Amino acid sequence: MVAVLSAAIVANAWSPPAGGNEPLRIEVLSNRADLVSGGDALVEIVLPDTADASRLRATIGQRDVSEDFARRPNGRVMGLLTDLDEGDNELRVQVPGAEGARITITNHPIGGPVISGEQLQPWFCTTEEHALGEPVDDRCNAPTTYDFFYRSTSPIRPGLRPYDPDNPPSDVAMTTTDQGEQVPFIVRRERGTANRGIFDIAVLHDPSQPWEPWAPQRGWNRKIVYPYGASCGTEYTQGSPSGVLDQDKLGQGFAVANSSLNVLGDQCNTVISAEAAMMLRERIVEQYGEIRYTIGSGCSGGAIGQLMVANAYPGLVDGIQPNCSFEDNWTTGAEVVDCHLLLDYFANTSPHLWAVEQQRSAVTGHASTSACVAWEILFADRSDPGRGCGVPEEQRYHPDANPGGVRCTLPDYYAAVLGKRSEDGFARSPFDNVGWQYGLSALQSGLITAEQFVDLNEKVGGVDIDFNSAEERTTGDLSAIETLHRSGQVNDGRQLDRVPIIDLRGSSNFEIHTDYHSWSMKERLKKANGHADNHAVWSAHTPLVVPPSVADESFATLDRWLADIEADTGDDPLEVKVLRHRPQGAVDACYLGTRKVTDATACRAALPYFAAPRIAAGGPQTNDVLKCHLKPLDRAAYRVTFTDAQWGRLRTAFPDGVCDFGRPGVGQAPSTPWMTFAEGPGGQPLGPPPTSQPFGS
Repeated sequence: MVAVLSAAIVANAWSPPAGGNEPLRIEVLSNRADLVSGGDALVEIVLPDTADASRLRATIGQRDVSEDFARRPNGRVMGLLTDLDEGDNELRVQVPGAEGARITITNHPIGGPVISGEQLQPWFCTTEEHALGEPVDDRCNAPTTYDFFYRSTSPIRPGLRPYDPDNPPSDVAMTTTDQGEQVPFIVRRERGTANRGIFDIAVLHDPSQPWEPWAPQRGWNRKIVYPYGASCGTEYTQGSPSGVLDQDKLGQGFAVANSSLNVLGDQCNTVISAEAAMMLRERIVEQYGEIRYTIGSGCSGGAIGQLMVANAYPGLVDGIQPNCSFEDNWTTGAEVVDCHLLLDYFANTSPHLWAVEQQRSAVTGHASTSACVAWEILFADRSDPGRGCGVPEEQRYHPDANPGGVRCTLPDYYAAVLGKRSEDGFARSPFDNVGWQYGLSALQSGLITAEQFVDLNEKVGGVDIDFNSAEERTTGDLSAIETLHRSGQVNDGRQLDRVPIIDLRGSSNFEIHTDYHSWSMKERLKKANGHADNHAVWSAHTPLVVPPSVADESFATLDRWLADIEADTGDDPLEVKVLRHRPQGAVDACYLGTRKVTDATACRAALPYFAAPRIAAGGPQTNDVLKCHLKPLDRAAYRVTFTDAQWGRLRTAFPDGVCDFGRPGVGQAPSTPWMTFAEGPGGQPLGPPPTSQPFGS
């Protein structure tokens, strides 16, 4: 629940705490007090009205840190603590005539981990490729650098150009932010390392003016744009951050920030992605000031990053714009493996039965088998443990030559979350296709024959732990399946009702980004929260992504939505405020030419969406079942007549029964937000954040 977060990681966190006649209180602003990293923490002391701030005494152990605190120009008593010891640091604050307060600040290394558990090894640094020099330790830390850019007044010099503060150019343009502040269009980009990744932060910044976290420069509107990177990869390397020099957003006053660990094409573990976003958010608060709200963006894997982090770690991003989206890694991964099995069966096992494309595509659930072909070409190798993943060949896994080598599958990349098998040390794998009746919908509609259905399901098989084809169906690891559901890695949307969402969808039903994923996510929201009124799907004929004008409209709508929520200081829950302040235009719509159409029937006709192999196998539209409960085969459940021989073969194909979708999936339970894996695989909830406690005057 959002309640587990400190004031530094929830919506409206920038609002100053009330003082009045309340007892002295300590507020750690930059993160939860138990999740601080890098040795720094921005802290506020909320004093009773009668207390004298100049007589405040603060200590950490035997160290006097009183001089770090002062009443700042914003009227608040704040200080930036530095040089915190790794581990627990007890901060005690006293003023004459009042009870004191104390809080334990737990500091974690800047190289991580904090919540993600045991770090992957080996890990290859890329600091030199990003002009940070050689790393200073084995966690790829390197000194932080700063460079400057500006927009020229010259129309023949578009874009952002390098700026030298020691020799400033004479053609610096001015910009007016969305807060009405007119400032020089000079951008500072900070590049540094955290959590074994590389981060960038860009913001309007006049190098001739001071900047303190309690007194940011006028050019920053205290809002963040956070781009998440595309694809899904399992590289054992720092990688590269997404670009942050977004001239349009920077010119409006937004800061743009990203970590290389939020680029899922390099690093597809969304627990690590959330950890990286949390640590970078802390950095921004400590160095730049408190954040009003954060807006996510990104396509494909960048959409997964937004949806997963927003649900499993609520408060890190406040409003999101998933574009060409998928719901999560794991149900999408099941689609990839299902496609792999079906294509192999169609081409190599029984091609004589499947000459008709319409029948094959109906079994896949897609508009065309081209979607499965694209999955096979682009992503099937993500399940191959020896494929590479940035590791030198001599260190890679090989079943015979190097059985102890680095494995490159997604489960192995999640080993700290899922745990490892006792028999070989490989990560537990959740993939399971026991009981799934591939092609069931096509059979019931009469599109395929009883013989095709029986042949398919008795011969499609499964894969083994090394992604080799197997005659038997694959049984997933129950512990891994339960962990993925409980931790929200299978995205149930349970916390997403607190997040304004505009889902942008360029129609693309003939490759991997098939349109149904947006509607599957909507069904998950309805299932979890009883509605999906905070989720608007905006679709267009343009392939993959919507036109720039639609993207701009989405951003402006989302920004207004969040600003109205921020201005609502009532006591209602955040999810109530999200619905109360939804703009009129934030509803499902399609863009047909220049027209925005909100009629669902017209949009569905113009921009149809289809399904996936497991929905075509009779599964729910939510497509959120990794492993199904089984029920006995029932001949009366089918609209076709099987011969006795076919029925006997079907019973052999499903010896333990078929999927029972009248029950939740195996291990399927409501997700628990803010799970930590610091104590090992399986994880546990963080629980309530530490708060300051009184002690004698």
